[in-house]
Amino acid sequence: MNANGAVRVRRSLADLQDEYVAGNKKPLADLMRAWKGIQELRPTDPKSFFALAGLHGEPFRGAGWGNDSYWGGYCNHGNVLFPTWHRVYLLKLEEALQSIPGCEDVMLPYWDETSADSLKNGIPWALTQKTFELDGKIIHNPLRTFVFTREIKDFVEGDNPNYSKPQGYETVRYPLSGLVGSPDDQAATMKHNEQFPSDDDNVRLLNQNVVAWLGASIEVNGKVIQTGVSTKYVNCLNAPNYTVFSNTTSAAQWNADRPSDAPIVVPLESPHNDIHLAVGGFDAAGRDNSPIAGANGDMGENNTASFDPIFYFHHCFVDRVFWLWQKKNGYVDGLDIIPEYPGTNSVDSQGPTPGVAPNSWLTLDSPLNPFKNGRGRTYTSRDCLNIEAQLGYTYGPGSLDQGTDHDVTAEALMSAPERSRKTIQVSGLNRARIRGSFLISTFVTIAGVRYHVGTESVLSRWNVQGCANCQTHLETKAFVGLHPFAEESLADASYEVEVRTRDGVLTRDGVLTRRDGSPTVKAQRKAFQLEVR
Repeated sequence: MNANGAVRVRRSLADLQDEYVAGNKKPLADLMRAWKGIQELRPTDPKSFFALAGLHGEPFRGAGWGNDSYWGGYCNHGNVLFPTWHRVYLLKLEEALQSIPGCEDVMLPYWDETSADSLKNGIPWALTQKTFELDGKIIHNPLRTFVFTREIKDFVEGDNPNYSKPQGYETVRYPLSGLVGSPDDQAATMKHNEQFPSDDDNVRLLNQNVVAWLGASIEVNGKVIQTGVSTKYVNCLNAPNYTVFSNTTSAAQWNADRPSDAPIVVPLESPHNDIHLAVGGFDAAGRDNSPIAGANGDMGENNTASFDPIFYFHHCFVDRVFWLWQKKNGYVDGLDIIPEYPGTNSVDSQGPTPGVAPNSWLTLDSPLNPFKNGRGRTYTSRDCLNIEAQLGYTYGPGSLDQGTDHDVTAEALMSAPERSRKTIQVSGLNRARIRGSFLISTFVTIAGVRYHVGTESVLSRWNVQGCANCQTHLETKAFVGLHPFAEESLADASYEVEVRTRDGVLTRDGVLTRRDGSPTVKAQRKAFQLEVR
């Protein structure tokens, strides 16, 4: 809240841009001033961007690199604390921005990812243009990249320290690569990035990729049906309870157990993951243009994503969708966690964070380390349920406020009697065999026409074999509904799944086709199982 006790408003970044162009330059200029300020603070200052960004993943601290019981970062992914932990994380970043002189009223805007402008043009220009005029001087745009003020070292990968970054390293996005942890990485990255010398062209390629992710669609019998990230955000608002809304682990169990005539639940974490990989280096599946192999942007890996400033504008939108779901479903002042359900244990998905005991159950009273409130007590989810009453902020107008223009929600499609109730289910995929983040893309061929039905993004690590608790939940599952198709049209359909990794495409029969087109030795068993039911 501000000095008068009024709730502060987080606005759409596009609104600030429009005001700037119209002549009211102060809101966007102050935002730039605040970001410039925290990026220039000494890395040991707890309000510096380096220190705050380092809370999410790298640099590892404490048990994060000395004990494989922990994965290293404080962030929560794949469990029920995912929305609330990131909510408080944004609050602390916002408080740091407001600590810069003259920026006391600055609020963190959100990138409205489902707006008409984003669906058409991609990322707001304030996040991508190279420079900005501030106080009559041309400065490096602090919303575009961050130049590391201290090195970070990867203590997990041994001889192949993928996440290490030297002081002076500048974050990158698609189509560039930022792997510089070893001499081999540096050589490969230099060779790759030399292909993309134009900043303007790179922004254009990035926006093309983001637009393809957001607005992916298929045409079935003359009807265009949206299947992209924007539609996932719409569908996640219909999740029936907080547990399955909050994370991919819980939603996977719910989808595996659901009745065959029930729609698939889409968790908030699913479209969140997609945007990470869209910005961080993966082409949208099913695109007609040639994919760019070798793109390894910082947003594409959990350990480094938070060093890219776009991370916070993305997560601000994710938090806004969380708030919209709370208001729509009556959970403004309370959340329901299904006891002892998948996704409610500290070892689920990534493993426990520092300060949380391995194999402990997560509740609304679990600590959201390392964040403390004004009384010095560690935040819990109960402290951040109602953003207006407890945290003193709310969200300004944007997309998804008054329903949606999308008429292709899972429920809407399934309500038509001729639509298929079937689902493609992928299971048995061991992520220990895959280096880094990856995509699970599903395809259906009907009467000779191949359709890209959907993609699930997995935001992972370069090596999970060394993480003791990661080993307990290595199987990755994906569920994609066949509701866009009439049941009778699937009688002679064939189904295909591609797992697109940093190293190439892994097919069901266990062959990994490398980027140069050469296959590896076939595995002794199937790489994953595919079932249609």
